[in-house]
Amino acid sequence: MNTTFNTVSESIYTYACREDELSLCQMELRALFGAEAPASLFKTDIRIDVSRSPFIKERIDVLYHGDKLADIYEQVEQLDLAGATFKAIFVKTNDLAPADKVEYAERRMIEREIGMHIEGEADISHPDLLFGIVALGGRWYFGPYHKNTAVWLHHMKKPRSYSIALSTRVARAAVNIAVPRPEGIRAIDPCCGIGTVLVEALSMGIDMVGRDINHFIARGARENIAYFKLEGVVTRGDIADITETYDAAIIDLPYNLYSKITPEEQFSLLVHARRIAARVVVVSIEAVDEMIENAGFTIVDRCIAKKGLFSRHLLLCE
Repeated sequence: MNTTFNTVSESIYTYACREDELSLCQMELRALFGAEAPASLFKTDIRIDVSRSPFIKERIDVLYHGDKLADIYEQVEQLDLAGATFKAIFVKTNDLAPADKVEYAERRMIEREIGMHIEGEADISHPDLLFGIVALGGRWYFGPYHKNTAVWLHHMKKPRSYSIALSTRVARAAVNIAVPRPEGIRAIDPCCGIGTVLVEALSMGIDMVGRDINHFIARGARENIAYFKLEGVVTRGDIADITETYDAAIIDLPYNLYSKITPEEQFSLLVHARRIAARVVVVSIEAVDEMIENAGFTIVDRCIAKKGLFSRHLLLCE
């Protein structure tokens, strides 16, 4: 059921990551929101689909706010749900002081109290509408609630796999860093491998094409894309043969640990990436700053994504 609310222009997001993902998480949030994100939750006038990020947990679109819970209880009486059922959710991630921490029983009581003030039918199991209540900066905020569906977890089980491919979480974050605002953007993964990046991009509705020099790997990428019922173009060929230009690209540099490639060939890949795209996310197992700069790029942001003893550098280049 579609019910439209006249919200104010702000939303509150909560997020979480492991310690070894913090650098990547912060870089993705900087790309999506244009600023450093405070720990755990923040308020912004930028609105994105929460399921885009592997780190964002939920979003509350601010409808009402007040200094006290009583202010929220009073304001929700104005809601017109047009016959829809609803559920109120107390958001556990907040910045309340330890002394003001709200335990489980009190959270449920607050949810029930909100429900008592909303004119309509509550439905705990299958509500038409979800609302969230959250504390931030000494105030309470209430509004439509959106939870991340974690679609990238389903993408881990591909029919075609590759031992050194990016994880779906890193791939999804890399796409968001390369294409934070997808509208009107054309992107490419010119060394796409089995399509891990492509699957994440296409599942977010981003216009990205793929290419790989290896015929069998390119075919595997097509199979993976089709497996998830996505539509995307993967061609076979060398990056040097690309004549079109794109707004953004992601290039996961091959490396000698698993493939035969020389530094000169890596540099050539970067030179061609500079030629075909205005904004490029370079993924590498080591810092390649000098090579990137010699290819004509300026590094505008960076992070390290760690997994055990293995690290990957992500560099945003323009």
